[in-house]
Amino acid sequence: MRILLDTQCWLWMTLSPDRLSPKARSLVERGGDELYLSAASAWEIAIKYSVGKLRLPEPPGRYVPSRLEALRVVPLPIEHSHALHVATLPRHHRDPFDRVLIAQAQMENLQILTADPLFAAYDVTTIDA
Repeated sequence: MRILLDTQCWLWMTLSPDRLSPKARSLVERGGDELYLSAASAWEIAIKYSVGKLRLPEPPGRYVPSRLEALRVVPLPIEHSHALHVATLPRHHRDPFDRVLIAQAQMENLQILTADPLFAAYDVTTIDA
């Protein structure tokens, strides 16, 4: 499977794996699946860290790349086509970062691991975290 990790799920995976459901934890730990983290998530993490809404063991510029490598998660860049695809999405969700994730999942044929029930309103396959 090819799975895009919602920002919150990636943070749980790296900081508090016990917050993931047993099924989701098994999925991300078993190997064999391609796990992706969007540049939108890295951007969201950087913003939340810089305004004091997110605590990390080290600054995001070191933490995110080191965790991507250690957990073998593939960085997913935001292409212009992804950003422009956001304009075609229904307005079920107002969070701009989540809307980019949905656009990327649709365009790259990825499933999304998320705890956000609003993702299911879109034409994407979700995996409950």
